[in-house]
Amino acid sequence: MKMTEDTDETAQPRSMTEWTQERISRWTLETFGEPRSNLAIAVRANEEMAELLRALSLDDWSPYAREEVADVVITLCRLVTRLEGDMARDINEKMERNLLRRWSIDSNGLGDHI
Repeated sequence: MKMTEDTDETAQPRSMTEWTQERISRWTLETFGEPRSNLAIAVRANEEMAELLRALSLDDWSPYAREEVADVVITLCRLVTRLEGDMARDINEKMERNLLRRWSIDSNGLGDHI
């Protein structure tokens, strides 16, 4: 498995602009306008996920995969904000629940809760 780790705590931000959930959501609203529905955003996120799947089906280490992952997350930021959520908090809460669950692991190294 390829993984990278940025452990240098003195490293400078990669960009002068840090894109938070709030800023991403504001940008999507200003750029695309008010979405028709939360379902429409979820459908768009699914389309972005399909682009990720296409890239990975051609090359499991596709150089475009990370960009497609970012598109999925950007779209989900918009949805979470409309649902009055906080992505980081919601993920932390979900992970706390996941720690208490039992898991079944398949041959691909993926799991599902029992």
